[in-house]
Amino acid sequence: MKSRPLVAPPVRTAFVHAGLACAMVVALTACERKATAEPAAAAVAAPAAQPRAAHPSAILPRPARFVPGQGAFAFGPQTAIQVAADQPGARRVGEFLAQRVLAVRGFAPKLRDRSGDAKGAIALALDPTLPIGEEAYVLDVGQDGARISARSEAGLFYGAVSLWQLATADGAQGATAIAAQRIEDAPAYRWRGLMLDVARHFRSVDEVKAVLDQMALLKLNTFHWHLTDDQGWRIEIKKYPRLAEVGGCRVRAGANGRDAQGKTVQYCGYYTQEQIRDVVAYAAARHIVVVPEIEMPGHAQAAIAAYPAFGVGDVLKQPPPVSPDWGVHTYLFNPEDQTFVFLTGILDEVVGLFPSKYIHIGGDEAAKDQWKASPTVQAKIKSLGLKDEAALQSWFVGRIGEHLQTRGRVLVGWDEILEGGKLPASATVMSWRGDAGALEATRQGHDVILAPDRKLYLDYAQSERDDEPSGRFPVATLRAFYEFPMTPPGMDAQQTAHVIGAQGNLWVEHKRTFEQVQLALHPRLDALAEVVWSPAQGRDWNDFQRRLVPQLERYKTLKVGFSDAAYAVDFKAEPAAAGAQVTLSNQTGFGEIRYRTDGGEPDASSPVYAQPLQAALPLDLVATAFFDGHALSSPRRLRAQSAADLSERSSAGLKACREGYNLRLEDDAARDGRSEGARAALTVNLIDPCWIYPGAKLDGAATLRATVGQVPYNFQLWHDTDQIVTRKAQPDAALEVRLDDCKSAPIARLPLQPALASDGLTVLEAPLPKLSGSHDLCFVFASGKHDPLWALDRVSLRPAP
Repeated sequence: MKSRPLVAPPVRTAFVHAGLACAMVVALTACERKATAEPAAAAVAAPAAQPRAAHPSAILPRPARFVPGQGAFAFGPQTAIQVAADQPGARRVGEFLAQRVLAVRGFAPKLRDRSGDAKGAIALALDPTLPIGEEAYVLDVGQDGARISARSEAGLFYGAVSLWQLATADGAQGATAIAAQRIEDAPAYRWRGLMLDVARHFRSVDEVKAVLDQMALLKLNTFHWHLTDDQGWRIEIKKYPRLAEVGGCRVRAGANGRDAQGKTVQYCGYYTQEQIRDVVAYAAARHIVVVPEIEMPGHAQAAIAAYPAFGVGDVLKQPPPVSPDWGVHTYLFNPEDQTFVFLTGILDEVVGLFPSKYIHIGGDEAAKDQWKASPTVQAKIKSLGLKDEAALQSWFVGRIGEHLQTRGRVLVGWDEILEGGKLPASATVMSWRGDAGALEATRQGHDVILAPDRKLYLDYAQSERDDEPSGRFPVATLRAFYEFPMTPPGMDAQQTAHVIGAQGNLWVEHKRTFEQVQLALHPRLDALAEVVWSPAQGRDWNDFQRRLVPQLERYKTLKVGFSDAAYAVDFKAEPAAAGAQVTLSNQTGFGEIRYRTDGGEPDASSPVYAQPLQAALPLDLVATAFFDGHALSSPRRLRAQSAADLSERSSAGLKACREGYNLRLEDDAARDGRSEGARAALTVNLIDPCWIYPGAKLDGAATLRATVGQVPYNFQLWHDTDQIVTRKAQPDAALEVRLDDCKSAPIARLPLQPALASDGLTVLEAPLPKLSGSHDLCFVFASGKHDPLWALDRVSLRPAP
């Protein structure tokens, strides 16, 4: 489960021609040089004399056209930015560029009037007569200076971002040099977006602005703000103050909802209208349009908690709470006239706050149980001559769309708005359930934004590593984001013209902190930025990774969090005669892995990993991936005192017994049970919490050690609820261990009694029968109920003392 910028249609770019020679396409594509199968082994040019000329491949997203020049432009504290006195837009861009340079290089170029000497300066020029697109720019860098030309302030801004990237490519402070070159650039798509959900976990104004800053530096131009849902209403509506006052607060599930003394605490947050205006203005200064989302008719529980009269009254026995649960809820707005007065009153205030052409009304996951059970709603369906509840939702959406049209706005909704009837002709569809919504919407002539859940959802896990933060499965890797196809299979040219762009969606049920938000965003958002900006024919995975290296260095300097899961070193350790055989790898195979065996952190001069290591025990191995002398990941460590330690597997390293509903859940309390502190991330299936340890080596194993945790079952699975598996406690609740399959009799039972009173993790142990060889071990919790949800943190096999 996005806004349209101010650009011409989904035109690729005026600068790209079908017959463009390889040498003329950005010098950082495969045309420049093919990456080897192991980029770590690729030749890297020796550093030039200081100041070092930044490599042109520092620009991300990749420009449409690049022509190398001769020499380099010396860029330092003496450099001025020239703007015309009668061009306030150019001055604003110059001020932004100076601030960005200061943040990374430590000095700010001075702005001066363009009437002076241009030698050694950066000239910013707005020329509305240029024959280029509204967001396009031309950047010329020569030995005597640099010039950015554009017909609009947005284009000038994007040119300044590219120059800033060139000026900060070496990751150092002070003076540098920028290689001479000419760049002609324009976006491929007009909707280049990011959705941030603040309903489930609220983000402060400063945090939202930090996200906008990063979007701007990736040339993204649409911020879809998911402001309302079952778990929270985050926008002040003056006509209906209880929406924020009541709907903006909830009691979180489990230990999250209690203080240190065990008292219930409210989790609250909403944006005042003054704050909304501040964020909208901040975004506009970065050429980002903010598109608000007000959910209807479903995902409405927080609103109905505040104003129950607009729910399905003859089904509701009492007002619902603002939900502490995740999943599909059944609270819908009723379809009566007074409800439309309520909703259009809300939208009128929203329209007054957001100048965006588009207003998002949700429309997804409207579980119609209450409508079906309501005599009043059924009578409404009959009186309108509608076929069923799906047709009623279509009528509902159409009525809201007509109102937005009277306010000069365009309705956007998730692809469910296609169901049940004909959409208003102007409506735009955001396709999230695979490609089907995009194909149907474009067939009907509607504009479409691509945002498929398993491909562009940023809340999906980035790896299966032990240290992967909480999120959903299956894994959505950096490479998968980069290789996202902007033309869904089966779409013809006429339909493709209706694809106005794409966006990444970050749902935050499992992203409690801003640190987790940043880890989810970058660098996958960087990959998507290239997909929606750059010409598809020049896309090259290995080249993108090379350009990502300076980008990650910028993030470190700017203290922007990012995930290194694509490059972090994985260890596979097996017992061997000499102690252990250890294989090192990373997800992408990019870079070179360097390591140390003395427990110290490796640097760019440490030994390079080339083949499996034979290591004696005890072992303290630390490894990091590098490229061109830059660390791609933080160091990862493998410690083992004995062969028994090599048998340890985390829940992420075990195999789920079934597909679907597999999550990486953050515990509701710290590891030691307190409300504050580091929390475990537990990989578990919501339908059937069951894990398999494949090929466990049982020779000499006398004891099984398991670390377990429990989390509140705050999940609403709608029609899948009756599929939840529970196992009888026989006689007491226990973790059961079964041999070779999950239906055999337990070979060990670890009673849960010691863990029942703890909100954190508990270590359990039980003896194993004498077994030999390698066997699969199946782990299930037999507790007689599914709430709390028990989960494994890790297991290991221990020898007899």
